[in-house]
Amino acid sequence: MAYYVYILASRRDGAIYVGITNDLVRRVYEHRIKAVPGFTAKYNIARLVWFETYDDPISAISREKELKKWKRAWKAALIEKDNPNWDDLYESICN
Repeated sequence: MAYYVYILASRRDGAIYVGITNDLVRRVYEHRIKAVPGFTAKYNIARLVWFETYDDPISAISREKELKKWKRAWKAALIEKDNPNWDDLYESICN
């Protein structure tokens, strides 16, 4: 089973959210339809801008916790390394 650490954004310089899941398509979809009330629903954070894949949950959880401690500028640099335009990657993972 794969585990994913992901970053969602409301827009390029908007609010961001770091999360973890074992089903990236389902979880991003839940954010997009605001299935769960909370931070992402309140601030309309639904654009998948970055993710990494892990083979085990311990590594994924560790990475998520690490990223949550990072400064915003570091997270932005991580996103822009592979996704300089902050494009929504959701459609690309649905195939």
